[in-house]
Amino acid sequence: MAANIGHRLRKGATSGVVMAAAVAALAASQAPEAIPPAADNTGGDHAIGAGDTAPPSGDHSATGDTPYYTDLPTLTTPNKPGASTNLPVIAGPAEAGIPASVYSAYKRAELSIRSTDPGCNLPWQLLAGIGKVESGQARGGKVDANGTASPAILGPALNGNGFANITDTDGGAYDGDKIHDRAVGPMQFIPSTWATWGQDANSDGKKDPNNIYDAAQAAGLYLCANDRDLALKADLDQAILSYNRSREYLNTVLSWVAFYERGTHQVPDGTGVLPVDRSDNGGRGNRPDPATPLPTVPKTPTPSPKPVTPTPKPSETRPGTVKPPTVPTKPPVTPPVTPPSVPPAAKVTQLAIVANQKLTATTGSAFTGAPRVAALDAAGKPVAGVSIRFEITGTTDTRFAGGGTTATVPTGATGLASSPALRAGEKTGSFTVRATVVGRTLAAADFAANVTERQADTLTRLDGAALSATTGTSFTQQVQVKATDKGALAPGVLVTAVIVTSKDDPKAATEGPSFKGADGTQVRTVTLKTGTNGLLTFASGDLLAGDKAGTFYIQLTAPGGGTTFVDLTVTAPATPDPGTTPEPTPSGSGTPEATPSPDSSPSA
Repeated sequence: MAANIGHRLRKGATSGVVMAAAVAALAASQAPEAIPPAADNTGGDHAIGAGDTAPPSGDHSATGDTPYYTDLPTLTTPNKPGASTNLPVIAGPAEAGIPASVYSAYKRAELSIRSTDPGCNLPWQLLAGIGKVESGQARGGKVDANGTASPAILGPALNGNGFANITDTDGGAYDGDKIHDRAVGPMQFIPSTWATWGQDANSDGKKDPNNIYDAAQAAGLYLCANDRDLALKADLDQAILSYNRSREYLNTVLSWVAFYERGTHQVPDGTGVLPVDRSDNGGRGNRPDPATPLPTVPKTPTPSPKPVTPTPKPSETRPGTVKPPTVPTKPPVTPPVTPPSVPPAAKVTQLAIVANQKLTATTGSAFTGAPRVAALDAAGKPVAGVSIRFEITGTTDTRFAGGGTTATVPTGATGLASSPALRAGEKTGSFTVRATVVGRTLAAADFAANVTERQADTLTRLDGAALSATTGTSFTQQVQVKATDKGALAPGVLVTAVIVTSKDDPKAATEGPSFKGADGTQVRTVTLKTGTNGLLTFASGDLLAGDKAGTFYIQLTAPGGGTTFVDLTVTAPATPDPGTTPEPTPSGSGTPEATPSPDSSPSA
């Protein structure tokens, strides 16, 4: 479950004489916020939605019925019904604010699952409702650049004391407990459930239950299991109860879902409102567990009242005594007025670039780096807590982790902020990532980025035999070509295939064999794509022999220099022997027999 809320620290960059010194010191920092986002790798996930027909793992719920937050939303409507905004500003009740990375993870999971399982009708507000009661939206959005909770979020040991009794199933790999399992991460998965439903939604090569993108994607798939339609009340209730088998849990989640459906707004990571009351502690919120004795606080002794000497009344004044002088009353002192604090953004005078390297990637892969900037004041000192907006501009299908083209990140204690990880789409070319200070009109920091085609420096035919067919038919043999780049298999490479008449002078043929186009037309130049194993396969029947006999070739060329040829031989159909004539077939007989000519010799 959630613990104390904290601010997420992030990074950035600088320029100028004073700035250069400041940036050098900042970039050399070994603080956790200075660690660049992890490089992308192949996660090896099953296809999204592939587990939809599998039941929840084990006999327990997704969380092992661990404790959860029982706070209910305010009765005040956040915004107009149905309203939602992407602006990093506070509007409406603070409870309606969702940390930027957490909000991005919920939206990305909804879009992804709706594209693969539209019949589930998963709303992102359901993920937000569960995330609220399970972890207070990842402890108010205390996540790093890749969306990973820092420190990790762990529930109590599932030892049967008030909840399920689950003996360790993961050797402590996820929860650090080798005796009992614990619920892990922002969505509180127990390790055995995560083993079935875990996802790598941010493409960093790991299925991490402490990563909000991975956890939100897995939670969405889990809720959609067993062909549920969450637009139906019965299926919705069943999905939530499969997460935690408690009627109070169901009602609490539904209250937050309805609240978020009326409107939300984004807040910087680390600044979300943390719930207080939990189901296992009688409303003590984040204070220690009842089993943990509270530290004894010594009481400050109350001073004994001093004896008050009674002042004699005027009537009791003895003769000859002098009346004490009256002490004038002091005028009230007005406390000094504290001037309003200056917002962090107002202190920034420059937004400087750190390590302005060119961002590059091949189609469909992660970029080699991420834009980083530093927010500095007039003296060149870093300014923390400044909201930095990163935006992808230009014609490209590159996206930030989570699928968006914009992301807002606060600067950390060192004034640095890094954008979320970038991932290229299938479109090549150059574009720009622009960083600006939210709420200010300072000069933007621009980062040049470029996407190139995937390459293969070698194409190798796995079976070198020539293909043969007669005119008017199709080639029936299958062809496989392996693409490699620097010795490694090259998946996703676009290979151009052209039918030519000569290997020495490869010009596209005007007659003879042809490819069958998707629309049924015949073409002699096509573009093919290698599979995930780096192989290119010609299916049987995709290549037509044409009506001209002769020798032809398929020239295959890949970006990066790889090339090879496939030989094609087209022959005319066999002609009957003119020395024989078919004998008339008697009525009711079978196949006619050939009659020898008068000059032919009898068979031996």
